[in-house]
Amino acid sequence: MASRSIRLLVLVYVGVLSYPDVSGISIETDNKNVKAEEFKEAILSCKYKFLKGMSLRIEWKKIESQGVSFVYYNSEFTGDLQGRAEMLNTGIRIRNVTRRDSGTYRCEISAKSEEGQRLGEATITLTVLVAPTTPVCEVPSSAVTGTVVQMSCKETEGSPPSEYQWYKNGVALLEKTGTGSARAANITYTMNKKSGTLLFNTVTKNDTGEYFCEASNGIGLSQKCSVKQMQVDDLNVSGIIVAVLFVALVMVLCGLGVFYAQKKGYFAKKNSSQKKTNYQSTSEKASLLCLLVGFKSFRYLKSSLDL
Repeated sequence: MASRSIRLLVLVYVGVLSYPDVSGISIETDNKNVKAEEFKEAILSCKYKFLKGMSLRIEWKKIESQGVSFVYYNSEFTGDLQGRAEMLNTGIRIRNVTRRDSGTYRCEISAKSEEGQRLGEATITLTVLVAPTTPVCEVPSSAVTGTVVQMSCKETEGSPPSEYQWYKNGVALLEKTGTGSARAANITYTMNKKSGTLLFNTVTKNDTGEYFCEASNGIGLSQKCSVKQMQVDDLNVSGIIVAVLFVALVMVLCGLGVFYAQKKGYFAKKNSSQKKTNYQSTSEKASLLCLLVGFKSFRYLKSSLDL
């Protein structure tokens, strides 16, 4: 008797597992992760299985950080999809997709039957792929040998994020991998294709040239910034010495002139009741004038010698 009862329970359990779910609707989708290029079309698939004779209600919603919004409700599209979307049975075709359409969508199908309300749903993620825009490149126009130089390249519109390739004189630069052709080329820089940086730890005169960067992410055409020239020169030590000596001479001559004027009493009138005050004020102005002359002389020499 006990054996028969156990056998009966097993049969009932197996029957429940094998019998279709009567409390809900079975929802399927051809693709849970849809990717589409910007300005092209995307299809969000939603298929159902249910018993005949049911009255269906179909809704589409978009799940956003601020909450859930209707996409398809009461047999019509709402919001941004108005005029751009159409129903494919219970699925959706979106024309001219934009980056704003990226997100998570939920297909909900409900039906009434004699047993009551039944509900099924499927979630689909739409990713809109965006081609890169023209990157912004920063390249110094000049540098001194032995110093650290970093160039940068960046664009923020591409989806997925762009990778970056630097060029010198029209030739693609190699990544520093430590092996193969990159090692044989004795590379003195580090190129990061993810961040877009090109770093010279010790720049040399051989690094002089025309540089530009190209951004690409596999969507549409790659984009490049305008070509920029970087000139690398040795530090002009002799020029610096000449400039310092010249400025020092100018300062000495100016100082001697101020001292001579002070001795002769040219900075204040002898009959003034505020002789001492006027004397000090004029003397300070003369000293500042000497400093200004020295500074101007140094700047002139700096530009002339290209220090």
